[in-house]
Amino acid sequence: MIIDHTHPDYVKKWKTLGDNKYNGAYYYSKEIVRNIIPRVKTDRNWITIRLNGMKNHPDHSIIFIHNNKNPNYYEYLKDYKDCILVCSLEKTAENLSYFGHKTICLPLSVDVAQVKRYRVKEKTKEIAYAGRSQKLNYMNNRVPVGTEVLSGMPQTTLLREMSKYKKIYASGRTAIQAKILECEVLPHETNFPDSSFWKVLDNKDAAKMLQKMLDEIDGVKE
Repeated sequence: MIIDHTHPDYVKKWKTLGDNKYNGAYYYSKEIVRNIIPRVKTDRNWITIRLNGMKNHPDHSIIFIHNNKNPNYYEYLKDYKDCILVCSLEKTAENLSYFGHKTICLPLSVDVAQVKRYRVKEKTKEIAYAGRSQKLNYMNNRVPVGTEVLSGMPQTTLLREMSKYKKIYASGRTAIQAKILECEVLPHETNFPDSSFWKVLDNKDAAKMLQKMLDEIDGVKE
């Protein structure tokens, strides 16, 4: 069983989010389904999105965690049994271990080949912020006032626009994409002060890493 961004309850909620619907979790789910799940052998279920209040909890699942800032959003996971929580940060994995599930840390990844398609020969703009506009209101945000903002747009449009800039304020998957587009990535969150933290990792290579970690947990021998 795969519960992802196409689940009716998620789609219903997603349609109410306005510009926020073009978020990293949504597009990451699409890539997980397309590029990671088909390359991983397991008898576990998959949950690639956060869908609080599910009536039928699929136990024995691999669950991707998207919110590092508020891990308490996932308190409903305590009602699940025998799950593996996939986090992108070690700190998040530590926090979520409270719910009694096994946790693993899998670095964020992107579809590298897809992003490369949007590279340009010559960059015509200087600097912009790329990501959710709400982040600009966070107290730990360091994007200078007046910086151009690339937000609230489909991923293909975002990649096309980012590729025009020499420098991009970004974090997470957006920072990885900006690096692939050959932009200089500038950090803007105090908890990620060094842009070198964001490593370019392809979904297919992430699938291999995930397979190895799952096999270790489930005792699968090569």
